[in-house]
Amino acid sequence: MFAKIKHEMLKMVPPFIFFFVLLHAVIIIIRALMVKGTGVSLDTSVSVIVASLILAKAVLIANMLPFINRYPDRPLIWNAAWKTLIYTIIAGIFHFLERLFDYWKETHNLAAAHHELMTHINWPQFWAIQILLFLMIGNYCMFAELARVIGREVLKSYFLGPRVDVPPRWQQS
Repeated sequence: MFAKIKHEMLKMVPPFIFFFVLLHAVIIIIRALMVKGTGVSLDTSVSVIVASLILAKAVLIANMLPFINRYPDRPLIWNAAWKTLIYTIIAGIFHFLERLFDYWKETHNLAAAHHELMTHINWPQFWAIQILLFLMIGNYCMFAELARVIGREVLKSYFLGPRVDVPPRWQQS
């Protein structure tokens, strides 16, 4: 059981790091450029960590779906676009449930919490967050698909060095 939990946690590290860095960058940019001096509060580092963990878990859950790797032999854009769609839907559900949970803590009734959420939610903000998530998830999926084809170590060496000149997997057979 411990080995299974360790394995799942290790699979969650790459998406967690990706979303953690990207969410922090987005929050810093938004804070610096758009909302400074407006009185609008933004997420703290703790909530960014939680959001990164939720997104990483959404990726793991989506990867368990039997139809997630639907286009493995087509150009990478097919699988990247498909996975982006699936991951974004799952992340959107988690985002909605997170907001619903906030209202449920106050009302202690799921129907009342849903009603409160639907009447008080800031829809433009909700959809702006969904658009940002879509863009971040799309980037993650493109890099993940590229890593699947050329290998994680080769991709890592392209960005972090030293450069490893290993032919892609499809040329090694």
